[in-house]
Amino acid sequence: MSPDPPSPGPRVAVICGSRSDLPALRGCFDALDAYEIGWEASVISAHRQPEVLRAYVAAATERGVQVFVGAAGLAAHLPGTLATLTALPVIGVPLDAGALGGADALYAVVQMPPGVPVATMAIGSPGARNAAHLSARILALADPALAARVERFRAHQAAGAELAIDPRA
Repeated sequence: MSPDPPSPGPRVAVICGSRSDLPALRGCFDALDAYEIGWEASVISAHRQPEVLRAYVAAATERGVQVFVGAAGLAAHLPGTLATLTALPVIGVPLDAGALGGADALYAVVQMPPGVPVATMAIGSPGARNAAHLSARILALADPALAARVERFRAHQAAGAELAIDPRA
């Protein structure tokens, strides 16, 4: 039995709690584009719009979204709330939005209770980029063409690494 073809709609939904979070997510969007993965982005506050978030997750799942990326700072409840609303993979990106440099968000995202998993990335833009790479690897499990693109990226990245250097240079 061959795998199902990829869905034509967005396969990754990226949600953040505030429009001011969007610049930190640029690398995520760029990497998803490079992998040719359809995505959509939304601004929905887990604290101020819980029913909107619930409806969004249900509708996104019906449209074929297969992975959710939740990005939030401060208390960072968005990724965990997403994980309570779906059995699909949720990737959390803690953002540096306050006086604690994102450590508060990191702890909020990484310290989920058993049975409510959130894959937690690094704080800020590096984590956002890795959220796209992890999304690609998850989706590649059922998509041979995407798996080939992931392997091409990995080979390109390995080719750019310096294997031997002259430290005097």
